[in-house]
Amino acid sequence: MEILLKFEPKYDPLKKNFLFLASFFILLSFNTLLAQAPPKKIVVENSDFVDIQQEEIPGAIRYRGNVRILHDGVRMTCNTAYLFQKENYVKAFGDVKMNQGDTVFMDSRYAEYQGNIKFAYATGNVVMRDPKMTLTTDTINFDRRIQQAYYNTYGTIKDQENTLVSKSGRYFLNEKKFQFLTAVTITNPKYVIKSNHLDYYSNSGHSYLFGPSTITSKENFIYTEKGFYDTKKNYAHFVKNSYIKYNNRLIEGDSLYYDRNREFASATNNVKITDSINRGIVRGHYGEVYRNQDSLVMTKRAVAATLIEKDTLYIHGKKLMVTGKPENRIMRAFNNVRFYKIDMSGKCDSLHSNEKNGLTQLIGRPVVWNGENQLTGKVIHLISNTETEKLDSLKVLTDAFIASKDTLGKGYNQVKGVNLYGKFRDNKLYEVDLVKNTEKIYYAYDKGQLAAIDKGISSSIHLELEDNKITTVTAFKNTESESYPEKDLPENARKLRGFIWRGDEIIKSKDDIFPPEEQELHEKIVKQSKIDKAKEDVPMEVRKETLEYDKKNPEKKAKVQ
Repeated sequence: MEILLKFEPKYDPLKKNFLFLASFFILLSFNTLLAQAPPKKIVVENSDFVDIQQEEIPGAIRYRGNVRILHDGVRMTCNTAYLFQKENYVKAFGDVKMNQGDTVFMDSRYAEYQGNIKFAYATGNVVMRDPKMTLTTDTINFDRRIQQAYYNTYGTIKDQENTLVSKSGRYFLNEKKFQFLTAVTITNPKYVIKSNHLDYYSNSGHSYLFGPSTITSKENFIYTEKGFYDTKKNYAHFVKNSYIKYNNRLIEGDSLYYDRNREFASATNNVKITDSINRGIVRGHYGEVYRNQDSLVMTKRAVAATLIEKDTLYIHGKKLMVTGKPENRIMRAFNNVRFYKIDMSGKCDSLHSNEKNGLTQLIGRPVVWNGENQLTGKVIHLISNTETEKLDSLKVLTDAFIASKDTLGKGYNQVKGVNLYGKFRDNKLYEVDLVKNTEKIYYAYDKGQLAAIDKGISSSIHLELEDNKITTVTAFKNTESESYPEKDLPENARKLRGFIWRGDEIIKSKDDIFPPEEQELHEKIVKQSKIDKAKEDVPMEVRKETLEYDKKNPEKKAKVQ
């Protein structure tokens, strides 16, 4: 009987590591040998004549007529060539043409090519082409090892959309990117771009601007110090010290988006839109401008500031809209609207203001404070003189109230009616008329002492004011009035039906027009903006759509003539 004994080899980690290291060093040595392999020799495939002129050019073989040269993927043709075999170096003269596969073609009057380092030098009416663009200049250096070409003589680049002119430039063939670090101009039928630092991708037409740069067109003028522009689709994104200037509007913001095809612009964070014709400024943290519709929208702590004589009117709403031509401009404000100027403030749910007729409508629980007077009603109209731009008059329609606090006591002067009509002089109410079913409660003083509380009804009431204080109250038609000593009129009888004092809502400064949550948002954005500006300034990161352009936009290889 035969018994087979099987022994498993013992696992040896040291032996395994040794084998791994040995394999690694063998592979490394092999790669080193490959790297140190001698460079390929320049080969002359054809020429009509061959001779050696040792006295004229020592060490060179001269080839003349229909010369064709080949080296490691590059083909060159010329009229005359001098080949230095020892140096693996060639000089080419007359109608020199060099092409790398079917991607890069270069023509010149004279060229040099160093086979050991794959470096080409061309001069004399140089033209470099690929399927997307043509570069013309006087001299080009082309390093095939890193696939970069550069020039320091004025050059012109043309593609389907644009013409680029620069003093110097570098072309990264693999990325299809031109880089300019001196003055460069891109001319498009619709605009002109100028910059001192620009990266241009010839396949996608994407431009990346860094440093002071301008974009000029018939429609507008754009300035930025860091931005992106798609010259094919005509949209852009600017992120540093940027603005867009139209004939009558200036748009500024930390981040600007612009679509030339729609003439649409949007701005984010620290947005400011200046209207030079109407002397107004709209601010917020997100805004949109539609040039063709003459309109703008602002949100996120939105405020419109308009210069009126020597004062400024501030209007806030969660959303502000300004539409129409300058001579017929309309402003709308929605949700929690508040406004303030030195001598007047107010609140409402929504606001509609027409520049042409000078009418501003306050809608939804409106209240206006003019000096010490509170005006309320269903709807309030403020009317301005369109020539002088001064506040001329007001209307309070339905459930009109005018009231003021009795500064010497605890009561309130009140006058109510169906409608109220007031007149302004120097932005101060000086005359008020209330009509239909009017009522009044008025605290009368004599030498600083309360004489009586006057309470009555009538068909209409006329008020006269000085320095926003009621000085005279006159009732007309069907009057019924009675004066009460203070002790004889109960507290519950000292307020007219429907009267609500909203003194705790009075807006005392331009900062009071903003709700707490919007003010908090504003402070957060301003703080972050300061942090971002303090960071090191570097060019904009290349967008994914630029890097993946050829993958997402495959095209048949174009033949280059």
